[in-house]
Amino acid sequence: MRWALVKVSLAVTTMVVVAFAVPLGLVIKEMARDRAFSNAERQAAAIAPALSITTDPHSLKVALLSTQAGEAGRMAIHLPADAPGEQIGDIIEVGIGRARQADLQTAADGQGSITEVPGGSSLLMPTTSRTNPIAIVEVFVPSADVTRGVTTAWLVLAGVGFALVVGSVAVADRLGVRMVQPAQRLAGAAHDLGEGELGARVPEEGPTELRSAAIAFNAMADQVVQLLANERELAADLSHRLRTPLTVLRLNAASLGEGPAADQTRSAVEQLEREVDIIIRTAREAKPQTTAPIGPGAGCDASEVVRERMDFWSALAEDEGRKVRVAGVDRPVRIPVARPELAAALDALLGNVFRHTAEGTAFSVDVHNGEDAVIVLVSDAGPGIADPAAAMARGNSGNRDGSTGLGLDIVRRVAESTGGDVRIGRSVLGGTEVRVWLGLDARGPGVEERRRGHRGTEKRRQRVPSRAKSRVGGNS
Repeated sequence: MRWALVKVSLAVTTMVVVAFAVPLGLVIKEMARDRAFSNAERQAAAIAPALSITTDPHSLKVALLSTQAGEAGRMAIHLPADAPGEQIGDIIEVGIGRARQADLQTAADGQGSITEVPGGSSLLMPTTSRTNPIAIVEVFVPSADVTRGVTTAWLVLAGVGFALVVGSVAVADRLGVRMVQPAQRLAGAAHDLGEGELGARVPEEGPTELRSAAIAFNAMADQVVQLLANERELAADLSHRLRTPLTVLRLNAASLGEGPAADQTRSAVEQLEREVDIIIRTAREAKPQTTAPIGPGAGCDASEVVRERMDFWSALAEDEGRKVRVAGVDRPVRIPVARPELAAALDALLGNVFRHTAEGTAFSVDVHNGEDAVIVLVSDAGPGIADPAAAMARGNSGNRDGSTGLGLDIVRRVAESTGGDVRIGRSVLGGTEVRVWLGLDARGPGVEERRRGHRGTEKRRQRVPSRAKSRVGGNS
């Protein structure tokens, strides 16, 4: 828009300057010509008194030299011959004449004229002498006198025109900046708001239309913030309502007595209470925590968390006759993921194994520690997943009872918070293998690029139809 205004202003101003400067330059040229010949007519008129008194060539020469043009050798008097012995039609010339004989004969008929001669033009003015014959006064006008001052005037006009064009372009550029900058700020604020910066606002300035757009954008951003706050409060309130039935469950679990089943029930109730507390605290924060802290000392020991969760799930696996293998947890493995988040991701993966495979199906958990990443593999010997892309889509439960379609999405978010990812493939046991790649430096090079790539992948996944053709083993 800015350059369009500059181009339009340049074109319009140039046309206006040309429309006025060219005719004005021609007028100036004509005025210079008229000035030169008007001066020549005054010089010729100065000889008229002398011609009315005498026709003596010597006296006329003296009078001729008294004028400016005569002194410069640019004036002549052509007298008809009237002395005895001279032929009729002969002309006596006083001064330096330049006009042709034919032009002099035309002027002798009483018609003044301007004729072209070498080096300029000659003004021929007929004048009545003392003896009544017509005398011709010739005044030579050099070409330099005809064009004197024209070049300077044209240069001045060109300078004024150029200054007008430059000035109009500068004004148009300032106007364009005044219009473009608010639009750029509005676009930048919209981009920031789309990236999750809820504090992005636009200064309400600029042209009326853009100012109105800025006001509307700020109102929309405020409404978005308010809606998100309301949603967080609603989530916190709904989570808080779960505390009453959880209290009943905890009291009932306490009365179960001793035994593995009672211990598992009490442990599950305590974990559920902790998860509800986390949901309530997160929902009531002004900015929900979407990434794990990565400061010094943050994160957890992946091996310890895997051992702890496998102790919990192994008891259930023994009841169902499942073979369990755990590898890579014999030494500490630090990862930049909070302990509750990793535990929730592992529970989601292992819960899928128990929920979507038959009893007696073997599974394994492997932890691989690399220089820049930790890989957690959860494998099973089930029938596998027919459509891994559909299984990764958030909310796609495949119409299975007891599935919300959020399990693998929780795992994916934990991985992406470290710059990693989640992939589904075929395991060596013959079933599904879920590979969780956890980056060890969430602030390292390339993390932001991977996150942008994951966001693009998430958008593509959202276009997967909800009626996925996954047969078994989907996310929950």
